[in-house]
Amino acid sequence: MKKVKLFAVAGALALSAMVIGCGGSKTADNGVDELAISTTAKSEGNIKKIRPKETVTLDVYSQLANYSGMQTGWFADLMLAKFNVKINIIPDTGGAYQTRMEAGNLGDIVVWGDNTDKYSAACKKGMLLDWEEDNLIGQWAPYINNNMKLALQKNKFMDSPDKKLHGYGFNVSTSAKDIQEFFYTWDLRFDLYEQIGKPEINTLYDMIDVLAKMKEVCPTDDNGKPTYGVSLFNDWDGNMVMYVKSLATAYFGYDEFDFGLFDPDTGKYYDALGEDSPYLYTLKFINKLNQKGLVDPDSMTQKYGGMSEDYQNGTAFWNIFNWMASGAYNTDAHVKDAGKAMYPVLPKDAHPIVYGQSVYGGNRLWTVGAKTAYPELCLAIINWFSTPEGYMTIQYGPRGVCWDIKDGKTYFTELGKKAQADQNNTEMPAPYKGSFHDGAFQINNTTWCADSLNPLTKNETYNKTSWESEQLPAQSDIEQRWRDWAGATTPNRYMQLSNYRVSPGSLFTGAGVPDDLTMKWNQVAECIRNETWNAIYAKTDAEYDAVVAKMISDAKSYGYDDCVAHSLKQAEKRAAAEKLAKAQ
Repeated sequence: MKKVKLFAVAGALALSAMVIGCGGSKTADNGVDELAISTTAKSEGNIKKIRPKETVTLDVYSQLANYSGMQTGWFADLMLAKFNVKINIIPDTGGAYQTRMEAGNLGDIVVWGDNTDKYSAACKKGMLLDWEEDNLIGQWAPYINNNMKLALQKNKFMDSPDKKLHGYGFNVSTSAKDIQEFFYTWDLRFDLYEQIGKPEINTLYDMIDVLAKMKEVCPTDDNGKPTYGVSLFNDWDGNMVMYVKSLATAYFGYDEFDFGLFDPDTGKYYDALGEDSPYLYTLKFINKLNQKGLVDPDSMTQKYGGMSEDYQNGTAFWNIFNWMASGAYNTDAHVKDAGKAMYPVLPKDAHPIVYGQSVYGGNRLWTVGAKTAYPELCLAIINWFSTPEGYMTIQYGPRGVCWDIKDGKTYFTELGKKAQADQNNTEMPAPYKGSFHDGAFQINNTTWCADSLNPLTKNETYNKTSWESEQLPAQSDIEQRWRDWAGATTPNRYMQLSNYRVSPGSLFTGAGVPDDLTMKWNQVAECIRNETWNAIYAKTDAEYDAVVAKMISDAKSYGYDDCVAHSLKQAEKRAAAEKLAKAQ
């Protein structure tokens, strides 16, 4: 019966998608979605009714946050002016989840890193608000209610074991047929690549010699400190070390899945410690980099902030994530003044992954705590985050200050352009305080997929790379030289010319870790994380082999094979769901 019910729900969601696709909201002659505007206006009216007279501090427990404490800067100023609230962000560190579960109060707004075991436990214990109770969503989150119906249905019927509506998953799209923008872009210091003669990079391991030669021509960074090929950090490690598994995803095109990686083309699951493991392949590569002195020695102990400073200062030359490297390094001072920049340079045999857009949303959930004293206010805030203007504000700053829309076309103001080019130092004008960077949105989750259409525009997406105003000639000599070399005008277009793999959005929801596996799972994860770092820092091939052998032996003694058996069953379900998604 359970199987029949699951497919009945999937069928209902698919039917809903067809209905919405055939109907949709009314579009004016100028291409602007009138429903989006009217619904946003209605939502704004509701805000006035529940805006507290006295300033309220809301606790936001976010499993995705890299920040602890009060939201600061322009976003804090905006939230105070709009909702009369202050936002206290509580990251998922130091046993925060267990502590808050035992206390019976997760927080006012609760953001989940995934929709599996911890989320399920919170549902079962009644820790999360039911958005449909007393029609809370209809009254206080009308934009979400009208525009994210499939994502809401997925949360209620598939994510939530109590079959109540507690929220929705991130990166919701208006189309299931489109792909997102690439973010595994293999950014490399192109000025240094030119200096060493732009050698062919056919395989991943060719990168070792390239980075070694770069270090020879550029031994110190902006501050006179030693340079390296790559800088890593440890605070995003989960079942595996983040950068190692992400490199496997960027190179092979296989998506992270429990203790391994999943091939979206074939549905095959590669466990992390198996003979044909992509994880071990990229781990050995990073160890080879380290043996050459090309891995920042602080990588095992530093956090995200330390890594970010390295890329801002030119301490490291290469990174697979665009926002992690080029987003930090490519300031006007580097690009226009010094002729230095990071741009994508992809190994020829790489198959970088790109994610399909999903009308059902992803696994990082927006929810509200059941014990909040301000359920209407919390819903109204999440609803504003989910409006086109709210989403754009989170991404780019206040409307009219950093960006605006004219005749259905989005553009940056002069201040907005400066903030995008140099986010650390651009001061915000009154009444906002501090720099653009000071006010960055710290909850660290999204509502809409950046590459879905913004209904307030004429066929532009939320992503600035799609805006007509951003389709510009090269802004520097080095950018033009990279364009000539790449045969493309933008990094995303360059990636579209590669042999990429698509991971489609689907209705698959992982089962999480069963109770009888939890202890084994946690021990295996700790073993893999610790021994992976030890393997990275192994000084010889013999020492590396010994560490990996120990990792495999210890992990198996903790119950690794049982964990893999569970993951294989889940991989079969994911493969079936993605096959269905591809057929639609």
